[in-house]
Amino acid sequence: SSNKLRIVLRPYNKKIIIQAVEFKEDGDKILFTVDSTRLNKYGWKGSTSGISAAYLTGLLFGHVSEGKIKEGVIDVGLHSITKGTRLPAAIKGIVDSGINVPHSAEIFPKEDVINGTVVSKYSAELKKSDLEKYKKQFPKYLKNGLNQEDLLKSFEEAKSKLLSSNGKKE
Repeated sequence: SSNKLRIVLRPYNKKIIIQAVEFKEDGDKILFTVDSTRLNKYGWKGSTSGISAAYLTGLLFGHVSEGKIKEGVIDVGLHSITKGTRLPAAIKGIVDSGINVPHSAEIFPKEDVINGTVVSKYSAELKKSDLEKYKKQFPKYLKNGLNQEDLLKSFEEAKSKLLSSNGKKE
């Protein structure tokens, strides 16, 4: 054991979970858990399982840690880290929240992917060209009353709230 705190990342189909886990001789101790379904409290209206949500969940992890966690080691279990996907996005969120973890910035998704610009442009084009396919592919947007034009705004609102409130209890 490195005696460093493990930051456990677990992506699921509908959400992303991040846990702070401390090694103990008699079994690991989970200090706290955050998951992407809590992002709506900060203004996020998009998917809770995508790249944007992964990044914001990383920021949420830093927020909930209240500045008590300064560093840790990423634990992805049996998942592999692929450049530009959800796990690197979550790691970037953790790093941007001020927590030091070993990483390479080369694995992070591009900013326009993280903030939803790419998805927003694609969904706008799809809405114009094939409305039925758009409705099938983006039902959560429709359910939450989120126009694709508002995705970036929703992301920036959530990011701003998480960064401005870091270190403060919910």
